[in-house]
Amino acid sequence: MAKEKTPNKAKAHTRYRLVDGTIVPGVTTITGLLNKPALVPWANKMGLQGIDTSKYVEEMAQIGTLAHNMILCHYKNTEPDLSDYTPNQIELAENCLLSYWSWEKQHTIEPIIVEEPIVSELMRYGGMPDCYCKLNGKPVLLDFKTGKAIYPEYFYQVSAYANLLIERDYPISEIRILRIGRDEDEGFEEHGIQYWGKHFEIFEHLLAIYHLQKEIKK
Repeated sequence: MAKEKTPNKAKAHTRYRLVDGTIVPGVTTITGLLNKPALVPWANKMGLQGIDTSKYVEEMAQIGTLAHNMILCHYKNTEPDLSDYTPNQIELAENCLLSYWSWEKQHTIEPIIVEEPIVSELMRYGGMPDCYCKLNGKPVLLDFKTGKAIYPEYFYQVSAYANLLIERDYPISEIRILRIGRDEDEGFEEHGIQYWGKHFEIFEHLLAIYHLQKEIKK
């Protein structure tokens, strides 16, 4: 029997709603309020090299989205939809998948929740954690990133996902961010977080700013 194909995440933006139907912001929308000062010198460097940054960012985003989807499809036992991707994008995304498999072989993983939307009625935001699982027998939130570094906003993001799960009475002993490079130069990096209270405080402040800005615009 052929595996079911999983739609590309890039094709649909998830809307998060409260029980009463009110639309609330997603985690990435909220963390997107943060300024990213490293982008300015990076964009300048790329421009001096004659590289179109918008095209470069779009290409890397496509590869990252596909790699992310391939890993989650592995958990769901489904096939990713490759129809919107070029051969080069598929090849680089497969490199990420191979790197992930090398890591996975060293662990015992029992997926419990894989990429399911969750909404906090209390704090009025939503999110879609990558994978909540039993990792080597312990309840762990896994988050997959592709790229060259683990940035500060990632910690705020995963702490918000952890809060969504905890509100649903899912215990978490640790959060692990896996940075999976698209080639050998980008490499592979694993970062464990046992204490994320301060990170979540920053997210709470960002959430407050988001709602205040919405009120001002009314």
